[in-house]
Amino acid sequence: MSYTLRSIAIGLCMLVHVAGGGCAQPTRTEAPAAKPVAATVPRPVPLSGTKLVLLGTGTPNAEPDRCGPALAIVVNDTAYLVDCGPGVVRQAAAAAKRMGIKALEPPRLKHLFVTHLHSDHTLGLPDLMLTPWVLERNEKLQVYGPRGLQRMTDNILEAYEEDIRLRIGGSQPANSIGYRAAVHEIEAGRIYGDKNVTVTAFYVNHGSWKRAFGYRFDTADRSIVVSGDSAPPATHLLQKAKNCDVLVHEVYSTAGFARREPEWQTYHAESHTSSVELAEIANQVRPGLLVLTHQLYWGVTDEELLAEIRAHYDGPVVSGKDLDVY
Repeated sequence: MSYTLRSIAIGLCMLVHVAGGGCAQPTRTEAPAAKPVAATVPRPVPLSGTKLVLLGTGTPNAEPDRCGPALAIVVNDTAYLVDCGPGVVRQAAAAAKRMGIKALEPPRLKHLFVTHLHSDHTLGLPDLMLTPWVLERNEKLQVYGPRGLQRMTDNILEAYEEDIRLRIGGSQPANSIGYRAAVHEIEAGRIYGDKNVTVTAFYVNHGSWKRAFGYRFDTADRSIVVSGDSAPPATHLLQKAKNCDVLVHEVYSTAGFARREPEWQTYHAESHTSSVELAEIANQVRPGLLVLTHQLYWGVTDEELLAEIRAHYDGPVVSGKDLDVY
C-alpha cells in the first residue's frame, strides 16, 4: 500500500477512538530550534483485541476533569490496571457502563501494577481493595510493585479493620477473601504472564525514588509500554519501548516550565520529562502511537503542548484524556 493510501486508511481507522470526560532552570529542558514536520496520523486502532483505556490522566493537582493516574490494558475481557489514583474504581465503572468494556466492571478488577508509591498514584488502593469486594469480588487483588507495597496494603487493612469485621460478621452478605491483596514486590524483569499477556518491569528515573518502574505489556496483537513517572536519562525505557505499538508517557510543557519558580523547576527537571525531551525519546523509540498522560500544562493549552512535541517529532501523537480508549 502506498504511503498516501495507508495514511487515508489509518485516518479512517482512528474514527473508532472513543473520547470521554473525567472525574535555576536546567539546561536540558531548553528547546532546540524547531524544525518543520509533515502532518501525520496514528496507526490503526483494532476494532477488537487489546485495548488501552485511560482511567485517569491527572497529577497531584486537583483538577475537576481529570482523575488520578490510572490506566487499563484490556485483553480478552480481563483488565490489567497500572496505578490507582483517586477515582480509579468509579472511572472503571464508567468505562464499563458507558463503553461496554465489561472487564472494567468493579467486581472483575483483579490485577494491578504499581509504578511507584507516590500518593497520587496509590490513593485509590483502598478503594480498589475494598469497593470491588463490597460489590462481591471473591478473589484476592493481585498487586505488583516496588518494595514498600506490602507495608502499604497491611496498613490499609489495619485502618479499615472495623469496616471489614462488621461487613463480614454483620447482616450484610460478604465473603472473607475479596478484600485481601496478594502483594508481589518486584525487581526489574519479567514479572507476570498468563494466556493473555506478558508483563515486563523496568527501572525509570524518578528523582528521589530508589525504585520506580515502567511496564511493557505484550499481548497477541499489541505491545504497550507505560513510562510511569520518569525523567531522562531514559536508558531502560528506550530499550524496552523500541518500536512498540503504543507508548504512554508522562510529560510537562517546556513553555510552562519556564514560568515556574526555581525550586519547582529543579524538582520537575529531576523527576519528570519535558515535551522537548519526550520528542527526543520518541524519535529514538518510534512507537506506533505516542499517548501523553500525567500532563503538566502550567498555563498552556492541550494544542500548545502537542505543538511543542510536534515541532521536534514527526510521529503520531495524541494528548490523552480521561476515559479515552486506544
